[in-house]
Amino acid sequence: MGQVWKCSGLRWAAEGPVLVWDGGRGSPLSWGKRVAFGVVEGGARTCVGARGNPCPVRAVVPGRSTGARCEECARLDRAHSVAADTIADDPRTYRVYLAWFGPGMVKVGITGQERGSARLLEQGAVCFSWLGTGPLMAARRTEELLRAALRVPDRIPYAEKRAVRSALPPTEEERAAEIAELHARAVALGGWPESLAREPFQAVDHVKVFGLGEVAPAVGEVSELVAGGMVSGELVAAAGPDLHLGTQAPGGGTVVLDTRLMRGWELVPAAEGQVGVPVKEFRGAGHLQDGLF
Repeated sequence: MGQVWKCSGLRWAAEGPVLVWDGGRGSPLSWGKRVAFGVVEGGARTCVGARGNPCPVRAVVPGRSTGARCEECARLDRAHSVAADTIADDPRTYRVYLAWFGPGMVKVGITGQERGSARLLEQGAVCFSWLGTGPLMAARRTEELLRAALRVPDRIPYAEKRAVRSALPPTEEERAAEIAELHARAVALGGWPESLAREPFQAVDHVKVFGLGEVAPAVGEVSELVAGGMVSGELVAAAGPDLHLGTQAPGGGTVVLDTRLMRGWELVPAAEGQVGVPVKEFRGAGHLQDGLF
């Protein structure tokens, strides 16, 4: 069978996306690179554990789970996250941002200042602007203020982000227009915490970074990996955890693979071929089937 690998996810480095494997080895990805792997025949997807610790019971997890964790490990992982609001005395500096994923799709969020824009790349933000900088709890209060006053969510499902990537406006100015308006409304609101410094509007656009400028619309997305299945395609774009792969699917077309679905499976190198895992067709994408190719 050869060497077996386990993927720990997609990370964004200064040079672009990198597939990271258990043990820390990374595979840098570039446009045109062939991505091909098989899932070990007869294997099962097991929980990836929490906070760097393996799952004590090696629980089997569903193929469609993007978290790849059992209930107990998911609870432990979230209990130590910034999003859980359990680290009120965190001394680090945080930044509040507005992120745009497509027409009518804007969210507010916070990230550690030392992380730079990595969080925005990981989320697949097409463009974004910083809004303010300060302590964690001040950043949290500002996030809540914007959600309540401007009705801006703090979470957008990845399925919705994928659905609008093929309909992005052609210019950076058009893509920045919605967050420019929201930024102006946000800084004009009363009730900002005194310890959070407002930041001027400055749009950062990721279309070129993601390779989305010249990419044909995707026809579908991998809904899960399965034992004995295979994924093969040419990398044409990437955004957040998603790889856009040009495939030899019936009728051709680009298929999106959420790399979070790779975690927990035992994987082996594969030769070039067709996609052999369940794929969900995007509405209006033609005749791509929802099932095994």
